[in-house]
Formats: sequence, structure tokens, C-alpha cells
Amino acid sequence: QVQLAESGGGLVQAGGSLRLSCAASASGTMFAISAMGWYRQAPGKQRELVAHITSGGSTNYGDSVKGRFTISRDNAKKTVTLQMNSLKPEDTAVYYCNADIITQSWSLISSWGQGTQVTVSS
Repeated sequence: QVQLAESGGGLVQAGGSLRLSCAASASGTMFAISAMGWYRQAPGKQRELVAHITSGGSTNYGDSVKGRFTISRDNAKKTVTLQMNSLKPEDTAVYYCNADIITQSWSLISSWGQGTQVTVSS
């Protein structure tokens, strides 16, 4: 089973920056990764797309983070990173890493991390 481990969340003042990282790993299983992305969920709200990146490096961002957040990935290391700049209080949420995993049997499985809290104070 592939696991996604997130890191980098925390508390920051408005205008500050944070960098989230997510690493995919599996014990005794070979796998590949198609698309990867970051989603977030604030209290009382639905989970929403923050940023998405294909295996070829094409990116897509949620409207509210365009120009402030940057997603990148390292295919060899099976990691995805979200650089968040000019943070606003409305960015406060639990951020989840997502990856489309290609298994040895060529199945496509959507995998999620456990989430990391980002809190932006005003």
C-alpha cells in the first residue's frame, strides 16, 4: 500500500510563507505516480483544489491561490511540494496531499495523505 507523508504545516502570520512537502512510499511494492496535487479543507467547508501537477509538469491552480502558490514535483524522489507565499487568513485549512498511483497491475488508485494544518493569523 502506498503511503503519502506530508510535512511543513504550521502557524504563520499573514503575508508570510510556508512550504509543504509530500513524499510517497511503499514497502515491498513498486509503483508509479501519475498526477499529484494539494487540496485543502477549512472548517465547515468542502475540500477544494489548491494546486495540481501532471507527471509531465503541467500545473493547475485554484483561483484563490493563483500567483501566490507554486506546486512542483520530483518524479525520481516521488515527492510534491507546495510553496505558499503571501499567505492570508483565509488560507487557513487542513492541507491534503493527493496522488494518482499506478500499481504493478496497472490499476489507478487515488491516494491521500493524513493532512497537515496550516494556520494564518491576521
